[in-house]
Amino acid sequence: MLTMINVAAIASLRSLPLAASYGFSIIFIYIAGALLFLIPSALVSAELATAFHETGGIFLWVEKAFGKRWGFLAIWMQFIENVIWFPTALSFAAATIAYLIDPALVHNKIYMVAMIFGIFWITTIINLMGMKASGWISTVGAIFGTIIPGALIIMLGLIWWSIGKPIEITMNSTNFLPNMNIGNLVFTAGIVFSFAGMEMSAVHAKEVKNPNKNYPRAIFISSLIIVFLFTLGSLAISFIIPKGEISLVAGVMDAFSLFFKSFNIGWFTPVLAFLVALGTMAQVSTWLIGPVKGIYATAEHGLLPKVFDKTNSKNVPYMVILFQGVVVSALLVVFLIMPDVNSSYWLLAALATQLYLVMYLVMFAAAVYLRFTQPNLKRAYKVFGDNKIGITIVSSVGFLVSFAVFFLGFIPPDGVNAGSMIFYESFLIIGLVLFCSIPFWAIKTKQKN
Repeated sequence: MLTMINVAAIASLRSLPLAASYGFSIIFIYIAGALLFLIPSALVSAELATAFHETGGIFLWVEKAFGKRWGFLAIWMQFIENVIWFPTALSFAAATIAYLIDPALVHNKIYMVAMIFGIFWITTIINLMGMKASGWISTVGAIFGTIIPGALIIMLGLIWWSIGKPIEITMNSTNFLPNMNIGNLVFTAGIVFSFAGMEMSAVHAKEVKNPNKNYPRAIFISSLIIVFLFTLGSLAISFIIPKGEISLVAGVMDAFSLFFKSFNIGWFTPVLAFLVALGTMAQVSTWLIGPVKGIYATAEHGLLPKVFDKTNSKNVPYMVILFQGVVVSALLVVFLIMPDVNSSYWLLAALATQLYLVMYLVMFAAAVYLRFTQPNLKRAYKVFGDNKIGITIVSSVGFLVSFAVFFLGFIPPDGVNAGSMIFYESFLIIGLVLFCSIPFWAIKTKQKN
């Protein structure tokens, strides 16, 4: 069960076009990403989750190590990166829906902004109605909008390759290792971001029987499934679309459309477009309320301004959700001022990734600190048992990879028209400074009051 929870939390068709641009070397990159980030983040968050039984997640873990300020910073980073991620996820949904109307709309900024705005606020309103309404969308969407289309694109790719159709990449030992130039390496930030989120499922670690044995097993199995799905799905796209023509927002539907036309079932493209859009809405619905409840939990510690300390009749923290909606709506301006949709997608994804990695940096540091300062704390699961060297090595690997990817995010990748370098760098730096300072400002304001 834990294996499938992990798969559901991580797997998404949205990340496939980005990975497809690597071609055959994506196999190496995904394996490296799983070993150096996915597995370390999962194991470390599992130890932290089983050490503390109170609710609070990442806030509680970091607060026990470094105090409320850093705990609030960690949960805030998890919340705010999610807010910035919404426009990128919904741009994928908007591009998918375009196939129900006119695929050319993918390049229309006004259409993209209007569709993202509409889908987001519809999903927000549904979540304000309570868990029953949002839960129904998440369940149906995950099955029909992610799992089935994901399996289908892999199957189409395998059929395409097995019957000898021409493919757009060269699969040999030479192309297995990625080109290590700096412009190409920047894309690894997006790959690492596609593996983020395992800490959300770590809270279930305490429910596993014999966690020291079964939890690592579940992590490795789920990692294999995730890498398998991501790798074959990405390769299927790279088989049929040339590298320079892969759209970050429409790549999945472009691939489906080409596959269906080649197999004379082009009429099925709108059906898949509807399902994939439903899957994206389901994922957004799931992540829309989860981090909101995490940040709202800090209200019990008196860290939220009073205006956000309110729930509606369905026990939904509506003021936090409305604040989230205002920020998402404001971020849509990026789609209007950037050169094209791909560049807008990447800029917001880069900022979201950097903010999320701040949380991971603090989390990895907290895990090591707590193992050394509170060695007798009862933990149902321990990374490498009582061996402090093990947790230090695993956390250090995750920390160093997060640190490296954080700085790579400041460099525009090859193939993406980032426009003005001054605007690109200023947007990321100002965004980081602004969003990282908010939790410290909030605590200082609360203390004065």
